[in-house]
Amino acid sequence: MITIDHVSRSYGDVRALDDVSIQVGRGEIFGVVGQSGAGKSTLLRLVNAIERPDSGSVVVDDVELSALQGRELRAARHRIGMVFQHFNLVGNRTAAQNVEFALEAVGRTRGDRKREARDMLDLVGLAHRADAYPSELSGGQRQRVGIARALASKPDVLLSDEATSALDPETTRQILALVQRLSADLGLTVLLITHEMEVVKQICDGAALLESGRVVEQGPLLDLVNTPGSRLAHDLFPLGEAPDLPGFGILDLTFAGGEAERPTIALLARDLGLDVSILGATIETIGGQQAGRTRLAIPGGGEATAQAVTFLAERGVRAEAVSSR
Repeated sequence: MITIDHVSRSYGDVRALDDVSIQVGRGEIFGVVGQSGAGKSTLLRLVNAIERPDSGSVVVDDVELSALQGRELRAARHRIGMVFQHFNLVGNRTAAQNVEFALEAVGRTRGDRKREARDMLDLVGLAHRADAYPSELSGGQRQRVGIARALASKPDVLLSDEATSALDPETTRQILALVQRLSADLGLTVLLITHEMEVVKQICDGAALLESGRVVEQGPLLDLVNTPGSRLAHDLFPLGEAPDLPGFGILDLTFAGGEAERPTIALLARDLGLDVSILGATIETIGGQQAGRTRLAIPGGGEATAQAVTFLAERGVRAEAVSSR
């Protein structure tokens, strides 16, 4: 649905994007993760054709946006909805009028605008606040209006630029659940920009890590979890710094899919006769499957740790020796 192919973009001497390639499948929710200055916002401006790449191409639904001009470009943009970090609502317009504004841009009649705006607000659970002004709405409600406005033109693609970073954790969960439901119900392809791994963990099917304008790694989340040394997997399931325990080896175990439901650690302790200690664990549901990481202390140090790694590998569990003393 979205193909970003060897795209580069510079501003003077600053290389904002450097040979970036990302592919997002139809109906997929894909996250682009990175810190400030990584090139995330530039990438989004290229996908909605506000800017053009210096090289490479951006294709959305088999249409190369970077090759369009004039009326064709405007029509293509209407097929892409955009949700912003700070809502970008017009303060002197009601919630319904903000949504109507987007419908006016695509040529709907006055009667259709009023009806369709109410329908969109109902879709995001805010029909009862249609006549409220942005100043009368909570942050979560304002973002629901923003989502309704973005969906008013019935786009195929929804872009999200840090859409939950100004919200509290509970409201963030609600907004992400709404986006996930809308993606499933409407067949939306969602590309979201974020620096929050919790966002990726909650709703994304796949993700890419962007650093200094380059893609460091990318792929389906469960594949990343199973990839040795994946930085995204480590960030998805943070365990903090490993403790210094003389006489113990420290192992970080990564589980994905069925492995998370098996009594692997109990078998490790029983079959190898080890008094294993669990130092930390984080388990989440990703793509309908359990995945996560667990940190173990293995008594005996190097040799026992190596035996444990082999034992776990034979059972489909990736174990990484953090330290061995």
